[in-house]
Amino acid sequence: MGRVAIVTGGTRGIGEAVSIALRDMGLTVAANYAGNDARAADFTARTGIRAVRWDVSDHEACMAGVADVEAALGPVDVLVNNAGITRDGTFMKMTYQMWKEVMDTNLGGCFNMAKAVFPGMRERQWGRIVNIGSINGQAGQYGQVNYAAAKSGIHGFTKALALEGARVGVTVNAIAPGYIDTDMVAAVPGEVLDKIVAKIPVGRLGRAQEIARGVAFLCSEDGGFVTGSTLSINGGQHMY
Repeated sequence: MGRVAIVTGGTRGIGEAVSIALRDMGLTVAANYAGNDARAADFTARTGIRAVRWDVSDHEACMAGVADVEAALGPVDVLVNNAGITRDGTFMKMTYQMWKEVMDTNLGGCFNMAKAVFPGMRERQWGRIVNIGSINGQAGQYGQVNYAAAKSGIHGFTKALALEGARVGVTVNAIAPGYIDTDMVAAVPGEVLDKIVAKIPVGRLGRAQEIARGVAFLCSEDGGFVTGSTLSINGGQHMY
């Protein structure tokens, strides 16, 4: 039996590209989504990839969802924590609810999903976890205290969990995308987006497939000596 992967937020944007890339590598993929049933049904019709619904901010839902996937498809060998939301606003206008929703989904979702799959990966002595961070978790962004904090937390989470998995064949890495041509970025006002693109040395937005190729390498057999790393794919917008 081939390897099984779960991609959270896997039916649209970067997640969709990742789901397709892993499928094309020969993995059996389950693409998690939070609530857009019509979009998920269209995704499955186009790709043949199973879509599975649960909220990654809900710990018990994650445990149950992973158990259902494993019962249907087999043990999960690859986890891509891609699900993320924004609730933007300056700190003075940011409510606790805006903070909590972003932290619970973007960072809490990584914990919840890893908690569900990590023990099995350790037992089988093989696993790949890739967490999708952000350039804004590295450099910060005005009006995104919640999002930047959550994404920055992902990078620390990645390093610490990598240390626990390293000797049992489980790698844990992150990718920090820059501005990618997805629905989330499309929601940015045009004049703001023009200013963002002007600051990207390669002179364009990234493509979801470019992030997916990075994820695919980290999830492959060839990526076995890479762990605890954050791969920045941002067109040169932020270097350190």
